[in-house]
Amino acid sequence: MDLRNIAIIAHVDHGKTTLVDELLKQSGAFRENQAVAERAMDSNDLERERGITIFAKPTSLEWKGTRINIVDTPGHADFGGEVERILSMVDGVVLLVDAAEGPMPQTKFVLSKALALGLRPIVVLNKVDKPDAEPDRALDEVFDLFSSLDANEDQLDFPHMYASGRNGWADHELDGPRKHLDALFNLIVRHVPTPKQIHHQDDDFRMLATTLGADAFVGRLLTGRVESGRLKVGQTVQTLSRLGEKIEQFRVTRIQAFRGLAQQDIDEALAGDIVSLAGMTKSTVADTICALAVDEPLHAQPIDPPTITVTFGINDSPLAGRDGKKVQSRVIRERLMKEAESNVAIKISDTPGGEAFEVAGRGELQMGVLIENMRREGFELSISRPQVLFRDIDDVRHEPVEEVTIDVDDEYTGAVIEKITGPRKGDLAEMKPAGAGKTRIIAHVPSRGLIGYHGEFLTDTRGTGVLNRVFHEWAPFKGPMEGRRQGVLISMENGTSVAFALWNLEDRGKMFIGAQAPVYTGMIIGEHSRDNDLEVNPLKGKKLTNVRASGTDEAVKLTTPVTMSLEQAIAYIDDDELVEVTPNAIRLRKRHLDPHERKRASRAG
Repeated sequence: MDLRNIAIIAHVDHGKTTLVDELLKQSGAFRENQAVAERAMDSNDLERERGITIFAKPTSLEWKGTRINIVDTPGHADFGGEVERILSMVDGVVLLVDAAEGPMPQTKFVLSKALALGLRPIVVLNKVDKPDAEPDRALDEVFDLFSSLDANEDQLDFPHMYASGRNGWADHELDGPRKHLDALFNLIVRHVPTPKQIHHQDDDFRMLATTLGADAFVGRLLTGRVESGRLKVGQTVQTLSRLGEKIEQFRVTRIQAFRGLAQQDIDEALAGDIVSLAGMTKSTVADTICALAVDEPLHAQPIDPPTITVTFGINDSPLAGRDGKKVQSRVIRERLMKEAESNVAIKISDTPGGEAFEVAGRGELQMGVLIENMRREGFELSISRPQVLFRDIDDVRHEPVEEVTIDVDDEYTGAVIEKITGPRKGDLAEMKPAGAGKTRIIAHVPSRGLIGYHGEFLTDTRGTGVLNRVFHEWAPFKGPMEGRRQGVLISMENGTSVAFALWNLEDRGKMFIGAQAPVYTGMIIGEHSRDNDLEVNPLKGKKLTNVRASGTDEAVKLTTPVTMSLEQAIAYIDDDELVEVTPNAIRLRKRHLDPHERKRASRAG
């Protein structure tokens, strides 16, 4: 059977997963009566809740005698490590661009990786039926983007189509029939080359492991494209590291190929196909699985370095162990090591005490997803504020700088520019109109200036702004930045909060807890209206007397407390504070719960 391997790449929320769903439906990968969830490719709970793709997932369909392997890739820069490796196992890409928004930062990021690998993209202008769509402007911007990324002449001569993934049509002309995706299928078969590996089926077997998964019955599963030769179940192969060292020798117990949304066992893998292998115990991503006669590893894509680090520790608060079952540092360490195996963008290291672990990764979203997955699995953790990783280049301290693209209503432009160029030490790179009453701002901002900024940005723009960021470069350290301006309200007692006490504290600041909430000494229960920390008593009830005055016994009405999401809480805390994360609660606390210890630590610091 004829074969094509493609990846669908785009900025987050430009409709990749929805389009793949339609391709699967129209190719007959689903039965007529089969119940299929919307965005079927986003199978993880967090992906469904957040409406984003986190894990790259291959699927496969047949179109008029040609098998097309499609990989749906993540759009967020935090998961860019996935995208780079996926592109090395395909022969073509479909670049999806929202006809209203045009190319966005992540479009630029994934496209630059695809062009560098010599791939010739097909451009699909999606969502052309949106009221604010401007497909001609978007197409011009895509061409400018290709030019700015030094595309060669073949790549610049890209075919383009107009589409609506949600409505299941794609046409070469904007005013085409708008009925189905046949034209896109035909263009993929015509434009994307057959894998050159097909011509090497008689060579020794070699395959580069691109993604790592796990199956409850089979164990480790490594997925990748077979670069040469063929492989049968039961055959003995070896694994070489990127440096050519032998890692292990094992017998292949299972070969699985992608067919629709499911994986099917097959007896033999042929060069060019994308398959998953089982049987190994140590091999991981970027290793070469090959015949015993091979001694040269395949070239593996280098992985972009982590830019932030977060400390994961055991939960040692007085409420520890009430919600979660997994609380010991040994169990937390095992889980983090397992994550680092399948997610090569994450690095784990032990801290001197052994009770906590440094987790380095790409960004707050990636960390938030890992912590959220762990709390759903029953873990209790204490999490530190994210710290940016620095690098010494020619004996000068450098820090990561990100390119930030902001689309915002004109009236909020001043406030946004003031925030990113002032306290956050960003440099304005470009500013231009972006459609009716909107402005697009592009700035280069140090990563540490962006920690915790997103929530503030949404407040400043009344929830209407869109902010995207992608790693830009390492730049010399830009000096100290001011942290959070307000102090916090700290509980001085253990027990359960009382409505009357909270009501009396309301003029001191905003509350993070409501009545009848468990509290403990050192827990942060609110934000102080001034810049210093204040210890308060949230348990102080009303003194009862035998004299009743009219009007004094009416029920107190509390202002609704501020509730923070996991990412907001992690970004909000200061260096001397932690976030306590359990399956049912997210609490803020001081690192040292005892007030005397806090004073000693602040003097020592």
